[in-house]
Amino acid sequence: MNVGGIDRILRIAVGLILILGTPQLLGYIGSNWAWLGLLPLLTGLLRTCPAYKLLGMNTCPMKK
Repeated sequence: MNVGGIDRILRIAVGLILILGTPQLLGYIGSNWAWLGLLPLLTGLLRTCPAYKLLGMNTCPMKK
């Protein structure tokens, strides 16, 4: 796990907005923006981001 806290909440929110909001704004289902919303949604739900791993980043708090 390398995604935590506010980062996770923002990823889930952005993913849901892109998936649910794009068809209503653009008037059709299956837009590229809606598909792109799956990436932040899944990384938020799974609490892991491959890009963070490659860059050596971690926003998940360390347990003592």
